[in-house]
Amino acid sequence: MTQPASPAPADASPDAAAAVLEALHAALPGRVSTDPALLRERSLDRSGQRVPGLPTAVILAESVEDVQAACRVAHAHGVPLVTRGAGTGLAGGALAGTGELVLDLSGLTEVLEINAANRLAVVQAGVINAELNARLAEHGLWWAPDPASKAISTVGGNIAMNAGGLLCAKYGVTREAVLGLKVVLADGSVIETGHRTVKGVTGYDVTALMIGSEGTLGVIVEATLKLLPAVTGPTPTLGAAFGSLEEAARAVADVSEAGLVPAAMELLDRPSLDALAAHTGTDAAPGAQAYLLVQTDGVAGTPELEAIAAILSRHGAACSVAADQDEAHKLFALRRELFPSLEGLGGTLLVEDVAVPKDRLAEAFAGIREIEARFGLSIPTAAHAGDGNLHPTFVVPGDEVPEVVWEAASELFALGLALGGTLSGEHGIGLLKRRWLRDELGETQHELQRGIKALFDPRGILNPGKVF
Repeated sequence: MTQPASPAPADASPDAAAAVLEALHAALPGRVSTDPALLRERSLDRSGQRVPGLPTAVILAESVEDVQAACRVAHAHGVPLVTRGAGTGLAGGALAGTGELVLDLSGLTEVLEINAANRLAVVQAGVINAELNARLAEHGLWWAPDPASKAISTVGGNIAMNAGGLLCAKYGVTREAVLGLKVVLADGSVIETGHRTVKGVTGYDVTALMIGSEGTLGVIVEATLKLLPAVTGPTPTLGAAFGSLEEAARAVADVSEAGLVPAAMELLDRPSLDALAAHTGTDAAPGAQAYLLVQTDGVAGTPELEAIAAILSRHGAACSVAADQDEAHKLFALRRELFPSLEGLGGTLLVEDVAVPKDRLAEAFAGIREIEARFGLSIPTAAHAGDGNLHPTFVVPGDEVPEVVWEAASELFALGLALGGTLSGEHGIGLLKRRWLRDELGETQHELQRGIKALFDPRGILNPGKVF
């Protein structure tokens, strides 16, 4: 049972490819590349997976009109079109192979409007998350989505995947921070969804449907974003070392039950700490089996952190409060180095993404340790503990994921669902998890969603083989 590749396009013959290229060059002069190095680079994402062959071309869009032209050509010729931003996805959602076209939106970089009175911004899809917030800070505003890849990930990619990150426990995922979208459909037509108002209930919520749709329903080219006042003042931060991973997870549940909502609460197991130490030279919690990093903000930040520290201490934690903002920043910078640290172990990473109710985190970690023992694998696991999102990671020697790892991953997904959770908290389904989607949705909803896909994309050209 090997991981399936994306299905072959209807016609990948040389004559068909030549006809498509001719049409693209006519419609998009100077925007189409067939350079093999660029094709290889733009056909991959950070999942570490590959599909056979190289795409026919990369379309380097610089405007909404470019995207429309690309969709019209792809639709007319029945050619698969894979949209990508920065390629930071971890579920294989931006992989492209033989006979497919890559639509690169990283050139759509305009911040079209910043409206402080209405706390909104209108931006193109290729704007970098962190760069947007640097612009917004000048106006005392902030866009809350905070994926670990925010320094390089695009707003359009964040929306297409409904990205999460470290601050979701308090500020929510990307879905909570989007008011409206401009979307190019498969045939090149454009729709505008949502509102510039906080309230709006006219018709079905197509904006919510597009968020997290992974490029399978339309191409998100522009977004109206809901902003918050920038967080100012200190962000009290502590690190807590635990002798037991399960005890750390139980402490997290008690923090939630007490009604305390930290801005971020990150849990690392011993294998994750070891990888960080090898990569950075810093062991955040020598001798500990688990390390919990907690940060609060706002006017009640200090008393909230003190209350959290008291709960953690009752669970046997050794708590250390950051002396100042510089130390707090360094602690979270260390946490953001986890993925590069695991990459540094060599081979291929399969970064998984199950989420469970917060009061079942301890059971989830215990189940992961049992899967490790049963399959003879090491599965370093970190968690956005404040929202129950775990990232068990398989480090695989070489370029191919062996069958035993897929079998262990299947057990992991079954564990998450059995605990009342979900296959994906923030990475999406993409190519890597599609075989398990029916397990969560059930047959009726699975077919209903396939029908929605067919309604938006009747020729099946938009990111085919992904999700379903």
